Amino acid sequence: MEAPPVAVMPVTGGTINMMEYLLQGSVLDQALESLLHRLRGLCDNMEPETFTDHELVYLLKGQQGNPFILRARRSLSHPTSPWHLRYLGQPEVGDKSRHALVRNCVDVAASHSLPEFLNEMGFRMDHEFVANGHIFRKGAMKVVVSKLSRILVPGNTENTERLSLSCLVELSLLAPAGQDTASEEMRSFAEQLKPLVHLEKIDPSKQRH
Repeated sequence: MEAPPVAVMPVTGGTINMMEYLLQGSVLDQALESLLHRLRGLCDNMEPETFTDHELVYLLKGQQGNPFILRARRSLSHPTSPWHLRYLGQPEVGDKSRHALVRNCVDVAASHSLPEFLNEMGFRMDHEFVANGHIFRKGAMKVVVSKLSRILVPGNTENTERLSLSCLVELSLLAPAGQDTASEEMRSFAEQLKPLVHLEKIDPSKQRH
């Protein structure tokens, strides 16, 4: 199963049990430089951080219901850095007035033996991909612009193929539960990126894991 990720968050440090506020969109390759130029003007860091990460998505199927999903990610740019294990909860659907998708997020650093540990726990790797791109920051918000590539030979991150001719754009913010002003702040920032990219609250029922 070669499915694009629900979210692509680079390996940039661990956060324990927070709520993730998220808006997503895409930009065609030919408009990428214009978007990066706009972000340099709007964000705190004029020169963005760059990343190249390898992510593996693991499933643990139970007796009933949806499988339990964990995401293991490592930096290809910094091979000695710790792996990161990420759990993303089901999006909250209660408040329709929220401008951003909201879900529980648990992100912890792990050793390089993480894949073996997950296999021993009964998880099965569903798919893997390479993401590379840029990270901008505006206060507590983070903007990630990434190109996604499928891995053609399992485990070989040198042998990849682009998933599309567009880049995934994600605006996210981590905050404790109940910080609903975060979604309004994100909406205001997203408006400044139009018409280059339209960042939206993605319908959870239309997402594929």
